[in-house]
Amino acid sequence: MLECKVMRKSISDFLETFKDEKMKKTFENCFYSTLDTTVKMMEDGTAYVFTGDIPAMWLRDSSAQVIHYLNYVNIDEDVKKVIKGMIERQLFYIRLDPYANAFNEVDNNNGHKGDITDHSPWVWERKFEIDSLCYPIFLAHRYYKVSNDATIFNQKFKDTVNVILDLFKTEQTHHEKSKYIHFRPEDDASFSVPNEGKGGSVAHTGLIWSGYRPSDDACEYGYFIPGNMFAVVILKQLEEIFTDISKDEELCAKVTALKNEIQQGIDKYGIIEHPEFGRMYAYEVDGLGNRNLMDDANVPSLLSLPYLGYCAPEDELYQNTRKFVLSKENRFYFAGKFLQGVGSPHTPENYVWHIGVIMQALTSNDQQEIIRLLEMVMNSDAGKMLMHEGVNVDDENEYTREWFAWANSLFAYFILDKKEYLADYFTK
Repeated sequence: MLECKVMRKSISDFLETFKDEKMKKTFENCFYSTLDTTVKMMEDGTAYVFTGDIPAMWLRDSSAQVIHYLNYVNIDEDVKKVIKGMIERQLFYIRLDPYANAFNEVDNNNGHKGDITDHSPWVWERKFEIDSLCYPIFLAHRYYKVSNDATIFNQKFKDTVNVILDLFKTEQTHHEKSKYIHFRPEDDASFSVPNEGKGGSVAHTGLIWSGYRPSDDACEYGYFIPGNMFAVVILKQLEEIFTDISKDEELCAKVTALKNEIQQGIDKYGIIEHPEFGRMYAYEVDGLGNRNLMDDANVPSLLSLPYLGYCAPEDELYQNTRKFVLSKENRFYFAGKFLQGVGSPHTPENYVWHIGVIMQALTSNDQQEIIRLLEMVMNSDAGKMLMHEGVNVDDENEYTREWFAWANSLFAYFILDKKEYLADYFTK
């Protein structure tokens, strides 16, 4: 494990500014959770960042697990090594199998080998989720914007981008061109891609088909709207990279054309008229008239759109959608004694995710709301001073996952990002 002494000194100084001891200890635990418990530097210089209580590296989770370290890459070479090394490893995994969401440390054949799909000894799980391909690009772009280090945009990066673009193009016409199937015979049918892993009927819309949501649950309908929005975000970032940084007109044109097709699909098929909330975004559609109106705490979500950079927090469509998401009209919004917020079909009913509460705070500019949500999280940790996955809204001692590295990182990021709104909790 790398020492990251400079970052640790900076955080040590920051901890001295906390007034509340529990908040101080919770922040410290959460900030170091990824670095101290889930990072393994490999002999080739890459970084293997596993999800925590499962010995596999998710492309999504690993990106989210290090996002709060980005501001330290210019002052701490060890932090820089971790993030650059992890990006390089993510790109390797994508080139290996762009349909997989989680990978092994080595080609040891661990993971879900009873699934009906193509297998690789490197792959832990092969659930195709659009966000798995978006997060590494999202992280690489943010790393560059902080560090101005363009060395990551090398030929391997371009090769990986071409793999991603080719897969996205294929999945725009899933039933005609894709060979991907995935289902788990021993699992509940609702947690596998319908139609024995091939997917239900969809129309051609310009949208990218996705087998699974970022919760790792199967999509009800084939076009997952927040995932397609995230694809638009990273395609815009790739336009910038291939226009201003690693100049490549041909690749940039390919990126732009795909981005425009997806955005047109979102505009045409992803927006619905709700009788109470007006024009808002759907969660999933099939292009044939069917739609799923809900939101899930896992990111990308409809709630998270400003965090991802898809729109501004004050955007009217987003605000209408947000009001729906944070209401009982969203069947995965729960409220109880300790918690109220967005949960997930991935966990029991009446369980709210700490990630969902934190994301609500991160996408708010209302100081009272932000403080209320912080206190809600702090009062629902069962005294662990760490973040859980889902928590029973009426009993903080009933939860899934005693600690969750992604949620821990997001909490630390939230405190740093919203510090100006939380001034009363600090001495300076």
